[in-house]
Amino acid sequence: MSVERQLKEQFAENLEIVDALLADGSEPDAEYTIEHHFSATNFDRLEKAAVDAFKLGFEVNDAEEMELEDGSIIFCFDAIAKHKLEVPLLDKACEQLIQLAAKQKVDYDGWGTYFVGDEVEVEGDEEDDEFEDDEYEDDNDSDDKFH
Repeated sequence: MSVERQLKEQFAENLEIVDALLADGSEPDAEYTIEHHFSATNFDRLEKAAVDAFKLGFEVNDAEEMELEDGSIIFCFDAIAKHKLEVPLLDKACEQLIQLAAKQKVDYDGWGTYFVGDEVEVEGDEEDDEFEDDEYEDDNDSDDKFH
């Protein structure tokens, strides 16, 4: 797919995701952690993309190896930014990162973030007051949804 076509599709998706989050009640003025996803079969290319993303001002997490359903191996990392959930900011970041991906011959796999606002109740995960004691600790203290 051409860079221009990928950008056009990503910009439309950015608008859809932001609209969906805000329609669900996510906080419009909050700072969001935006995770832009990259993958490649070639680790060296992915590493160069990570360096370029860092130079653009993104926080970059360590690359991970992942086995796909067909048994093939890919490498992936996230380029992370923190800002308001505004379409122009997302469009600008996506444009930079899609061009970076094309330059380094890796895949840009979109972005995701978490719902910000009142705690989201996850079906089947209702908290009960009787469990509030010092011995009970929940290591997974986030019920947020990832989009």
